[in-house]
Amino acid sequence: MGKEGKYGAFFLALALFLPFLALETDRRMTVALPVDGPAEVEQEQETKFIALTFDDGPRRSTTGPLLDGLAQRGVPATFFLIGEQVPGNEDIVRRMEAEGHQIGIHTYDHKCLTALNAADFSAQVDRSRQLLGEILGRENFLLRPPYGMVDAGVERRAGSAIILWSIDPEDWDDKNAERITRHIVSRAKDGDIILLHDIYSTSVEAALAVVDALHEEGFLFVTVEELAAQHHVELCEGQIYRSFYP
Repeated sequence: MGKEGKYGAFFLALALFLPFLALETDRRMTVALPVDGPAEVEQEQETKFIALTFDDGPRRSTTGPLLDGLAQRGVPATFFLIGEQVPGNEDIVRRMEAEGHQIGIHTYDHKCLTALNAADFSAQVDRSRQLLGEILGRENFLLRPPYGMVDAGVERRAGSAIILWSIDPEDWDDKNAERITRHIVSRAKDGDIILLHDIYSTSVEAALAVVDALHEEGFLFVTVEELAAQHHVELCEGQIYRSFYP
């Protein structure tokens, strides 16, 4: 084959190869930088919202130090209070309100609400609502039924949204602050509602450790109402809410 023939064959092969080279280059660029790559990076940088909630208080010996620790960190929480523990602790309830915490009802003496008649339900929930209303001048308090037990009667008579939870470390069991902390931090997601009890010193210790750890991971702590608002959820009377995932 002459020189002209060799060059002709070369240019013909090059012309046939270039389209495949362009396709392969385009494919590799697509793999290296997915179309939704920047959006995913932006999502990772967004703030994650989470709610810290406490049942069974107030108890002066533990709720007080908890409020101190939350104030130092600028963190609001939601407290579901036992009505019979409020007398004598009115100053703590007022402090919760003044420092931006949300207050809810956990019945008057921690009685299971399911299967109660209207009068017994009112003695547990409405009585607590009235007691808190006399202290705070309002009666719009969310309800958390003891043990998370709900039936049609509870839904019908609640008088507010019903707030359960999505993370429960069972802090009442072994009262091990390190285990409680690990349990929560390893499961935390945007929109979660964490259940703890502010009547145990170990739970107070764990709660503050959780706040510190999740702050490092980009979480922002808000009240239950604020968490619902962040995820564009309207809290409706008689409806059950366990979390507010995006």
